[in-house]
Amino acid sequence: MTQNLHTPYVIVIGNEKGGVGKTTISMHLIASLLYDGFNVASMDIDSRQRSLSNYLENRAKTISDKNLSIPMPSHCVVNKSRLDSIKAGETDEQERFTEALKHACGRSDVVVIDAPGNDTFLSRLVHSYADTIITPINDSFVDLNLLAKVDDETFRMDRHGLYSEVVWQAKMQRAQRSGGEVDWVILRNRLSHVGAHNKRNMLIAMENFSKRSGARLAEGLSERVIYKELFLKGMTLLDVMGEGADVSLTMSHVTARQELRRFMDFLGLAEKLNRRKQLRSLVETSQAAVLSDSKEGIAVA
Repeated sequence: MTQNLHTPYVIVIGNEKGGVGKTTISMHLIASLLYDGFNVASMDIDSRQRSLSNYLENRAKTISDKNLSIPMPSHCVVNKSRLDSIKAGETDEQERFTEALKHACGRSDVVVIDAPGNDTFLSRLVHSYADTIITPINDSFVDLNLLAKVDDETFRMDRHGLYSEVVWQAKMQRAQRSGGEVDWVILRNRLSHVGAHNKRNMLIAMENFSKRSGARLAEGLSERVIYKELFLKGMTLLDVMGEGADVSLTMSHVTARQELRRFMDFLGLAEKLNRRKQLRSLVETSQAAVLSDSKEGIAVA
């Protein structure tokens, strides 16, 4: 099917395991895209914890208090339905989400969605609309268990885990709805600096999983205290170089920024989004030309 170029590119940051850095990744992804000049909408579907919303509220406060000129996305929270009926509640949540996505159409190049760390109807729904799914994971076989059941000797995948099944179903739903494909990226996140035996085994297991699942494997952000500090200010690594940021820069900040840039380069989002904008511009120019010719024909007649 023909892609609707007026629909924003949808990125879902998802994993049913909590504590893997989804919100930190979401916020830094949002900031990176904003600084690259794209119109970004963000969506928080975890209306209970509201981690991304809290991050952005801290950011808005810092902008106001420090009179900073740093970019903000357009943001919304999609609340969980309070209806008693399961079916009615799911219909309500689907309407809430599609309305939020519709609001972003024509206004945003990309929508970044921070999904909750549990299995819900709303989470499965947004996964099925994703162009890219980014799944941060700690270097832990406990965390990997949600993606794959791994042989303890060969570290090969025996079968899919619970979250992998969610992604698989989302891919099928996306293909049936629009014919689109989903780029699934597994992000090795919160990496330690110690070359432990477990870390090497995890890499082997995740490389095996990547080959079996078709997911792309990337390295994300190392475990650093600075991310906890940045959250309180609503800031990202990309903001701290600016005037008035009031952050003492260290080599840790510089190294972390390099990690983030490598990750963004790996995703290749800027190239994808620019290509969509160019195609949209060509289509709009062509449609305008056809409309102009039609009007001239009517005038002549």
